[in-house]
Amino acid sequence: MPLSRRRFLTTGLTTGLAAPLVFKARPAHAALALTPMIRGLDTPFALAFLPDGALLISERNSGVLHVATDGRKTALSGVPEAVTNGQGGYMDLVVARDFAQSRTVWMTYSKRLAGGGTGTALGAGRLSPDGTEFSEFRLLFEMAESGSGSRHFGSRVVEAGDGTLFLCIGDRGEDARAQDLGSHHGKILRLTRDGQPAPGNPFLNRAGALPEIWSYGHRNPQGMAMAPDGQLWAVEHGAKGGDEVNRIEKGVNYGWPVISYGVHYSGRKIGEGTAREGMAQPEHFWDPSMAPSGMMIYSGKLWPEWRGQVFIGSLKFDYISRLSGANLTEAAQIKSGETRRVRDVREAPDGSIWFLSEGRDTAYRMLPG
Repeated sequence: MPLSRRRFLTTGLTTGLAAPLVFKARPAHAALALTPMIRGLDTPFALAFLPDGALLISERNSGVLHVATDGRKTALSGVPEAVTNGQGGYMDLVVARDFAQSRTVWMTYSKRLAGGGTGTALGAGRLSPDGTEFSEFRLLFEMAESGSGSRHFGSRVVEAGDGTLFLCIGDRGEDARAQDLGSHHGKILRLTRDGQPAPGNPFLNRAGALPEIWSYGHRNPQGMAMAPDGQLWAVEHGAKGGDEVNRIEKGVNYGWPVISYGVHYSGRKIGEGTAREGMAQPEHFWDPSMAPSGMMIYSGKLWPEWRGQVFIGSLKFDYISRLSGANLTEAAQIKSGETRRVRDVREAPDGSIWFLSEGRDTAYRMLPG
């Protein structure tokens, strides 16, 4: 059964709030009722819904929580060791579509690699029936080369309709590698459920290219979502300006660091400018940067007028961006005191919209007001 506000209030997780907050999106298109559901989180990164109405939440510095329908929080055992340094740690979570049979959950995390540095890794575990542990956890994929710093892990994963997995990885602060097909830095990968290069990948038979690569030229994708028509979308951080929403296509070069709509933090020009033949243009970009994280394409279940619209959290300016139209534009900013450093945005099975506020260490649910 779905999580209810009443149940969470009685557990003490939302102490002092007897009713949802009601506010309007900016610009005002609809009243929204916003309810804090789970408090006291430790740097939350991702949330995932389980078929029985419970939740999984990754806490970047700590691990993974199971939150039962009565609000009880349990730290999962059996999760892998992550390097919780800088922007790394425990990151994305995805519940497999066949969870009822397989009980599979995929997760991404930053891992110590053989060379001594850290890199993005993808693993899979079986969630125990009582939600207390990952059993049979398996490492499926890790970057071929480590990064020297503690930033730009990317680290979102999406299950496609054919069962393959898309995994995004940032450039790890080494921007030139985003153009190198012999490196996982700054790439979106397409993998089988076993973590192998998926059949049909564009560089399977190209000498010197890594066969997992689906697209390249990315800086630091921190949101990724699949539209109902099977189209993959991603949102990535620019430098100073130039945050991008991209329609992800097979084998396409998205330009970083050769082209960008931003500049380096020093003010120095990036690459050659904003366009180059053979490099894709973004569907939308922000300047100044809003620091995007988390991405969801809405079904229209509770808000029919929002069907197919894109929702993206802002870490810098503390709002949720709602984008729409054939020429993707920002239709509204959902903003309140609770939308502080929005790290993830997800649609629940009942059509409500949930988000994680890293600034509030809280998971919120949004319903029509």
